[in-house]
Amino acid sequence: MNTLLKDVRFGLRMLAKNPGFTTVAVLTLALGIGTTVAIFSVVYGVLLHPLPYFQPDRLLALSEVNSHGGHMNFADPNFADVRASSQSLDGVAEYGAWLESVAEASEPTRTMTATVSRDFFPLLHVQPAIGRGFAPEDQRFGAAPVALVSYGYWKQYLGGTSDLTRVKLNIENHDVAVIGVLPAGFRFPKESDIWVPRELLETLPSRTAHNWHVLARMREGVLLAQARSELTGIARRLKQQFGKDTMMEDISAVTLQDFLTKDVRKPLFILLGAVGFLLLVACANAANLLLARVAAREREFAIRVALGAGRVRLISQFLTEALMLALAGGALGVVLAQWGVAALLAIAPANLAPSEHVSVNLPVLLFALTMAVGVALSLGFFAAWRAASGNTEQALTERGQGYLGTVQGHRLGRTVAAAQLAITLVLLVGAGLLGRSLLRVLSVDPGFRTDHILTMDLALPPAEKDTEKVQRLSLLNNLLAQLRALPGIKEVGCINDLPLGSDMSDGIFVVMNPGEPAPRMDQLEKLFQDSTRSGIADFGVASEGYFRALGIPLIRGRMFNASDTMDSPHVALISQALARERWPNQDPLGQTVEFGNMDGDLRLLTVVGIVGDVRVASLESKPPGIIYVDSQQRPADLYDFTVVMHTSLPPATLIPAARRIVAQLAPDVPPDLSTFTKVFSDSLKARYFNLLLVGVFAACALLLAMAGIYGVMAYSVEQRTREFGVRMALGAEVADVLRLVLRQGLIIVAVGAALGIVGSFALTRIMSTMLFGITATDPITFAAVTILMVLVALAASYVPARRATKVDPMVALRYE
Repeated sequence: MNTLLKDVRFGLRMLAKNPGFTTVAVLTLALGIGTTVAIFSVVYGVLLHPLPYFQPDRLLALSEVNSHGGHMNFADPNFADVRASSQSLDGVAEYGAWLESVAEASEPTRTMTATVSRDFFPLLHVQPAIGRGFAPEDQRFGAAPVALVSYGYWKQYLGGTSDLTRVKLNIENHDVAVIGVLPAGFRFPKESDIWVPRELLETLPSRTAHNWHVLARMREGVLLAQARSELTGIARRLKQQFGKDTMMEDISAVTLQDFLTKDVRKPLFILLGAVGFLLLVACANAANLLLARVAAREREFAIRVALGAGRVRLISQFLTEALMLALAGGALGVVLAQWGVAALLAIAPANLAPSEHVSVNLPVLLFALTMAVGVALSLGFFAAWRAASGNTEQALTERGQGYLGTVQGHRLGRTVAAAQLAITLVLLVGAGLLGRSLLRVLSVDPGFRTDHILTMDLALPPAEKDTEKVQRLSLLNNLLAQLRALPGIKEVGCINDLPLGSDMSDGIFVVMNPGEPAPRMDQLEKLFQDSTRSGIADFGVASEGYFRALGIPLIRGRMFNASDTMDSPHVALISQALARERWPNQDPLGQTVEFGNMDGDLRLLTVVGIVGDVRVASLESKPPGIIYVDSQQRPADLYDFTVVMHTSLPPATLIPAARRIVAQLAPDVPPDLSTFTKVFSDSLKARYFNLLLVGVFAACALLLAMAGIYGVMAYSVEQRTREFGVRMALGAEVADVLRLVLRQGLIIVAVGAALGIVGSFALTRIMSTMLFGITATDPITFAAVTILMVLVALAASYVPARRATKVDPMVALRYE
């Protein structure tokens, strides 16, 4: 311990004696460690932090798998068969969640409401903190509606009352009694605030109505492979038994945590790898700084060795100094990580992380400490090895130029600088590929206008009876008429699912033969099995004004008009994609289709027009085939829908007026207003997020690499002062010395660029799923990034090169 304390005191004196070196080294390591800790905080909170449930590793998410390997939600009969047949599962539960209008709390809200079957809460081992849970009499069709609420909703909207007997909510025009409050922090699924029993809803007999997510728990002692094997056997038996009546060929079973993070897992690991490269660049920069310090202290080390210090003693001293540098950099890095995590959560996509799990907590701090110690050991052994490899006798008898003044020293410094440039090139290529992909995405025509569009999301109760449909139409027409009368409004329309805002519902439609009557619901299943007559399309319920408001063109035929009423023959518009796919060599106009399985209305639809394609799920996905039905004829599916308003004024200025109109017509329905430009930008938020982070990492790495090559070149010039003086005394021109130094820098850059290009070809392939419109080996990106890095690195070499040309031969020789 006495030796250690001496090393610490001596190390502190040496670091304080060289404040410039100490400051730069600590800041460099703080940048590398801080950014790595910030990204690891997100990775740990999202991917590694256990779910807050009992034995979360035994919770599974199940989904049906079709013949093409696609994953689907469960149909009710398939779910019932799995629940009855499985021996490896403790239980299975259906669940789903939707935004619904909720009234009679302190204020109307659009609240995420989950519908869960009887085993849902027992599988999670979650019990209400206040009140009671669902009882068997609550979980049957026709029972009086009851609900559980989240702790946050109870506090904010129900006033935290302990007497729940008087608390009722109006959810979609249904009075629902609140019977319990769930524990603080529980909001699964989808950040839900209200839970109602699944059994209140009718069970659908169709095995192709894929409506429900399924949660399961493995029995004690059962392995995941065993559960998967059993579920595959059940799926095959059901397929053999029901044939074309079911689309299920297999059952997928993954852990619940993997299911919840499937969309962000790969991007987050790619970001962690990118920030790891930045840490390597920072460590390389610190290594070059230490290399310079070793050269400056070479005579000191020689004297200590001559006085009896062994190599172990020198190594101990170097490790102590490196550890102090790394711990100081790590401590500052943790502070930077705190700010970085807050910034990440502010700009991150909504599906990235539950913010309560993302923080610089104890596991993250242990990771930071481990990383700092690892960096210290690497740098300490590296510096000690360099110091111990010098010639003690030569250092004592000559006033040498330091180890870096030798050929080996120069070669080592150049090697470290070249490695920095290679790693930096990989990051720059990654950022370039993401940037080029974003430009390609932004150049995609979405098929509709996004500027000067105000959107308004509304959630109304379902309209199932004819009288309810008439009332819905009356409310809808009044709403559109009053909005259309606002100053600056050019056109108003509505649709059940807004493009880029959410996925549209899709289903199977059937092409009917001329004169063929509308089928009954029980006949649809057999018609679906005829692939020559059936197809899959998205289902849109839209008003005539929707197409004009968004500028979606009519290609052929006609639009919806006033003659299309609820009692007239029902009509449909189809997208160009569906026309090309389903009727490639025929005229789609006049064709009759059955799509009543989507909204329960089995009246046939006659195609009267073809409209332009639109991008629905994202700008990257191809335009789907869509069948649009008239909202005036089929308003049943207009319960959670969006109104779009095309205006000549700034859209945000119309928000107060639009909100007042909704409050007058439907006071219990809270509107959610936004601009379409925000909807558009939100759809690209994940891409912006990835580009921003990788771009920042690449920029930091480039700055560090510039500093590294500048340091190597500057030190090399300083060590070669006498050489340059002799050369110029013997007649060398300024241009000769400039070329000599720049050639040395160019060799470093060339080696670094070559290694970086090879590494980029190997590593950027894992980014292929994050790219759009380009390949992971895009030659334009590689060429542009390489040219940029070469120019920047040569610029960093130019300053020391110019300094070499200013050497006065007489001064240089007299100094020596």
